[in-house]
Amino acid sequence: MTRRSTFTDQSVTYGAIGATLDPDLLRYPPAGFRPAEDTVRLGSGQGRFDRAAESLMSWGIQRGSGFEVDDISAGTGAQYPGIVYDADGTPLPEQPAPRSEQRFAADGTPYIAAGMTATLRRRKRFGTASTPVLVVYVLDEPNLVGFAYGTTAPGPESGEESFVLEHRDDDTVWLTIRSILQTPGGIRALTAPGIRRRRRELTRVELRALHPAGGA
Repeated sequence: MTRRSTFTDQSVTYGAIGATLDPDLLRYPPAGFRPAEDTVRLGSGQGRFDRAAESLMSWGIQRGSGFEVDDISAGTGAQYPGIVYDADGTPLPEQPAPRSEQRFAADGTPYIAAGMTATLRRRKRFGTASTPVLVVYVLDEPNLVGFAYGTTAPGPESGEESFVLEHRDDDTVWLTIRSILQTPGGIRALTAPGIRRRRRELTRVELRALHPAGGA
């Protein structure tokens, strides 16, 4: 079973927290959101997986895509195991709250943890775009690692994006990026086509960020 560290005590700008984990995301996205899923092969072997995982969990995709990652706060690391019941089917009065161990990259950078907040800044043609985010879950298994963050303030898009690295049984290593995003309504809806086009361009850059030819 995948160990999932989840943090939802802070406010995000959307209600479907964790929707990027849903296997049917593309067929049944949350109402009003557009779903997306893209996968790229990064190579093969344990070494490739380990290097890519270290980069992924220390903001390597974001930095490799042209973002500055600022205002990073420590995450809680609290694991969410789901509700635990006794033999009669009654929820236990004291629910377990295991915690995931804090991990670090080789240079000492703390790994991304559930509950961590950060601001992603990216230079635009005119000025800088800033997106504050909250890490809503972390995946940590021997052959599967990743995380998702959600938006915490109004902006051009609202929603969640996940980045998951998998070392498959055939020894290949794959990165999957999934998202559920919503653009503003009203008069601002006129800008939606341009926002979606820039999002697709950004996703293509993100997919290359950990590739051996241009990333980790």
